[in-house]
Amino acid sequence: MESRLQELLDRQDILDCLHRYTRGVDRLDRDLILSAYHPGAIDDHGAFCGPVEEFVDWVHEFHSTRHHMEHHYVTNHICELDGDVAHTETYFIFVGQNAAGTPTTVHGGRYLDKFERRNDEWRIANRVCISEWAGGLTGADLPNPLPRTVPGISARDKTDASYIRPLDAFVARPPTATA
Repeated sequence: MESRLQELLDRQDILDCLHRYTRGVDRLDRDLILSAYHPGAIDDHGAFCGPVEEFVDWVHEFHSTRHHMEHHYVTNHICELDGDVAHTETYFIFVGQNAAGTPTTVHGGRYLDKFERRNDEWRIANRVCISEWAGGLTGADLPNPLPRTVPGISARDKTDASYIRPLDAFVARPPTATA
């Protein structure tokens, strides 16, 4: 019973971390976003891939110049626990009120995260963001319009990056893949 209770607490801590991230991005709150990651974590968001500390700067620049506001919604969530490591796949829907061009941007995809528990705290150690569909976009809205799928990363079989263990952003996104 004690191990089941700990598993439930771990799962809730991980989900709370995901919610801190989405709220932090929507509020452009640097500290809140960073609280979802371990220092030095790697985030691969397609248009940006690198250390989380630089990613947060990219997020602020990207969203503050392109959107008046946005909402990140997380939906389906799978969490595989293995001691102090967890691999998650979390679907998201993003809605942004654009500052110019098409009034609204809507797209969806998945966050593939490797979480680690360090000092009794679950945070993201490695993230790959896969944007799989988009609506309301024009070429002027984003520097690189989003593909419907990302070759070598997004697949409807076991070649999908969600099956990679352990998840590593540089392994999940082969050099030939496009963002």
